[in-house]
Amino acid sequence: MPTWMWYHSGVRTMAICLVATVGVTACGSPSDVAPPAPNPGTSSGAPGPVRPAAVARARADLPAGYEVTDITEPVAPVFFWGFKSGWVAQPEHCGELVDPGAGTPVRGWSASGPGGIVYAVVAGPGARAAAPDGCAAWSLTGGHTSATVTPGPAPTIPDAPTVAMSAVATTTVEGGTVTRMHADTVTAYLAGAYIASVTVVTDPGSAQQTLPADTAPHLLAQVVSAVTR
Repeated sequence: MPTWMWYHSGVRTMAICLVATVGVTACGSPSDVAPPAPNPGTSSGAPGPVRPAAVARARADLPAGYEVTDITEPVAPVFFWGFKSGWVAQPEHCGELVDPGAGTPVRGWSASGPGGIVYAVVAGPGARAAAPDGCAAWSLTGGHTSATVTPGPAPTIPDAPTVAMSAVATTTVEGGTVTRMHADTVTAYLAGAYIASVTVVTDPGSAQQTLPADTAPHLLAQVVSAVTR
């Protein structure tokens, strides 16, 4: 089992709050679309070329005391939320929001510390070019876990469409015990069929102070800057 997946068995006492950055407000309908104004002289998508390996430079913005592990295999935010293969989205096309890389090559890292777990990945080329429409409210199920997803505020990144989502996931374990998970995910769609995504997983029941609410969008901006400039 990859090191970045260790939390799947131990962090089920959380609630999911996803924030992805895709030019629309997470899972938003067409009315939620708020693409950033492009910089003068640039085309759509963040400036390129995209250099996925440079995602490592964004580690410098992590809080002190975080242990970092590289991510090199294809992964998606949906797995960071605790879902395994076989998950289903309703409506089905909204599942693209939690698998924006669509199985393409991935470079990234995970970092665990006292405030939570952070995942930063860049996927492509061949990733999805934009967020789907008609996902103002949708759901996700897989195994004993289900999540309800609604729009959330998306950060603004020059020349990179963004989308944000909020979700609460519940898992029923043996004996009927229900547990919850919380996470924030932000995703940016970049030029050249690449995506950049940051997920922050925190435990609302932890006695330790969690990471600030703006951690995911702040790190996403750093990731996009690192891999495109």
